[in-house]
This record gives sequence, C-alpha cells and structure tokens, in this order.
Amino acid sequence: MSQVIELTTDNFEELVLKSEKPVLVDFWAGWCGPCRMVAPVVAEIAAEKADVLTVGKLNVDEQPAIAQQYRVMSIPTLILFKNGEAAAVTVGAMSKAELLKRIEPGM
Repeated sequence: MSQVIELTTDNFEELVLKSEKPVLVDFWAGWCGPCRMVAPVVAEIAAEKADVLTVGKLNVDEQPAIAQQYRVMSIPTLILFKNGEAAAVTVGAMSKAELLKRIEPGM
C-alpha cells in the first residue's frame, strides 16, 4: 500500500514541483474536522493510484508559507500538481468518487 508523503517547505519543490508524476497535495490541519473526514479518502486514492499519482499532505499550521503561496484560504484544499503547475483545485470534504471526478482530467 502506498504511503501518503508528508510535505514540508524543505521537500515541496523536490517532491511536488519537480515530480515526474502528478502529485495530489492535501492541505490540512489537525484541528479541522472536514480534513479528518477526507483523510481516509486521500489515503485510498494514494493506494489505488500509486502507479500514476503521488499523494502528499501539507499541514497548513506547520507550513504556512506554502499554503499562502497557493492561496489556500479554507481547508481541506486539495491541489493536483502536474509538471509543477496547479492543474486542479478542490475545496472541502467530498466523496472519493467526487474527488476522483475532479482530479482525473488533470492527471
């Protein structure tokens, strides 16, 4: 089972912006109820799409500069990066089917 990677200011450029594969980044915080609701969905997608997609989580409280850079105003926000660019953005908790429907065109 693929592991969701923990993203930080130190590894974001290398693991997200320079990634060969598309990267789904979950911007979250420990105090956020909807973030906790969407976490298992994100983990399932990471496991099922490991061959074509990298999945990472970025704690907005610990890494505020990156959240600000991508104008993350509400969480959970999920951004699909492809070739170093934001290809799809979703805000709020949603079902796995809905999330896949929104990100797959960008993959």
